Amino acid sequence: MTELGAQQTEQIRQTIAAIRHNIQQVLVGQHEIVDDVIAVLLAGGHVLLEGVPGLGKTLLVRALARSVDVEFSRIQFTPDLMPSDVVGHSLYNMGKGEFELKKGPAYTNILLADEINRAPAK
Repeated sequence: MTELGAQQTEQIRQTIAAIRHNIQQVLVGQHEIVDDVIAVLLAGGHVLLEGVPGLGKTLLVRALARSVDVEFSRIQFTPDLMPSDVVGHSLYNMGKGEFELKKGPAYTNILLADEINRAPAK
């Protein structure tokens, strides 16, 4: 692993501060969760946000995606949701004579899976 110089370290600090500032412009008073989500983003991990409606979970994820300028998708889980609704499906293109993948919302940089407790067991 390579060591970062002082200039690179300062650049990273400034970038993180800018991301934090952008998110906190729209999500007020949630400093700890904002810092936690940024840390998970930097570590390349996943986040499970739980809470009652109205706490700003969707707003946080949407603001994070905008702050780092990446693609964002949201899936509203329902009892009748099918796997193809998430990952997509193949369609036969008669003109080309081949199957083409129609990508689902899972093909994104940041994915918000909303109300996963309502998802079917399949």
